[in-house]
Amino acid sequence: MKMKRLVSTLLAGAMALSLVACGATEAPAATTEAPAAETKTEEAAPAPADTTAEATTSDAITLDMWCIATESDSNRHAYEAAIADMQAAYPDITFNWEAFENQSYKTKIKAAVSADELPDIFFTWSCAFLGDFVDAGKVYCLDDEYQNWKDELPEVMLGNTTYNGKHYGVPTTMNIVGLFANMDLLAQVGYDEVPGTYEDFVACADALKAKGIIPFGCAGKETWCVTEYLESIIEKSIGADELNDIFLGRATWNNEGVATAVDTFQELVTNGYFDPAGVGLTNDEVKANFMAGKYAFYMNGTWNCADFASNEEFFPKVKVAEFPVVDSAKGKLGQLIGGPSDTLAVAASSPNAEKAAAYAMELGKLICHYGYLDGCGLPAWIPYGDTSSVNGLTQAVSEICANADSYVLFGDTAMNADDAQTYLSYVDQVYGCQVDGAGFIAGLAADIR
Repeated sequence: MKMKRLVSTLLAGAMALSLVACGATEAPAATTEAPAAETKTEEAAPAPADTTAEATTSDAITLDMWCIATESDSNRHAYEAAIADMQAAYPDITFNWEAFENQSYKTKIKAAVSADELPDIFFTWSCAFLGDFVDAGKVYCLDDEYQNWKDELPEVMLGNTTYNGKHYGVPTTMNIVGLFANMDLLAQVGYDEVPGTYEDFVACADALKAKGIIPFGCAGKETWCVTEYLESIIEKSIGADELNDIFLGRATWNNEGVATAVDTFQELVTNGYFDPAGVGLTNDEVKANFMAGKYAFYMNGTWNCADFASNEEFFPKVKVAEFPVVDSAKGKLGQLIGGPSDTLAVAASSPNAEKAAAYAMELGKLICHYGYLDGCGLPAWIPYGDTSSVNGLTQAVSEICANADSYVLFGDTAMNADDAQTYLSYVDQVYGCQVDGAGFIAGLAADIR
């Protein structure tokens, strides 16, 4: 019970902070290039009988959903368990769902919006990503349905999916970028804790490299993985407020602090701290390598806590921390990349939009519940039931968030679709050492208005 109260309290504060990062009016969408889609279709139907909303499924209907919970995704079990509960509770609804790989999904969902081919329910990221779809009139307003759930879903958690005062998304979990460390490898160079300063962090990387251990793994084949490193370094160099203003278009990219931070990141690359093979690897491959002991550090979303905790051999070796401060003049501990973002939404074109809204709300609650128990993130909904099984890594993330100063939402989610695509293109060039910090800010200042 103590853990439940702690999480509820810190999440309310976390969401209040995240509102700074997103705002609560219009927000456009982020997109990236797409590898081949990975799909999975199953049948199921709505959730458990002990919820507050009344079933509205007197007639048999079919609902379709798209998401990113592929077989290898950390959230897969949470989706499967939630959908199984829904099927037991609402046997009159046939529920078909497909899961697509993260990067390809961003292109697929944008194309579906343009072609008016959205499924009844779809996974989306909050802020600008969903905001573009709302602006286009393609998303069903959830204000009426939310009234059935307001005692279980604090309205403050809806800030990143509220546009012009109306609610359009069902939040599931919130996550931040975490610095994961294999402590067995760090112990080989004399570290029993994750380095707490940037200078010590670099010294640790030097020691690891000298011993033949690759310090960092990063999936260059999926550019969002590169941003997990780069954005953390920029934030801890220029501060959260400044980076947030740039992402939201309130400040120019022509910022010398950003250029310096990009050069700082690129030094890590040119110094040989990253696995050179990572340029051609997917995130699943890099994560597997990290768990196999190939890298000492892995910067990625805290949804990975679930996979790490479920691996009995690896779990005792891993710790999570936040990235250290690079420039203490502006950056400080507690400035985090992330916040509430994972969301379900309902297509305005759905022939059963009202019932889909009720279904999506209850399904979102269940995904949140099972995802939290699995360690896939912190809950956007008020936790219920026995949460004593939550793994130690997720509890460590809770403590990091409890001490948060501010959140900046992931750049390709905070920006609109076209700007995000441009941004990711330049991030690619930085990782490939095709452009330096000066070229990065000059190019983005010219190409993003």
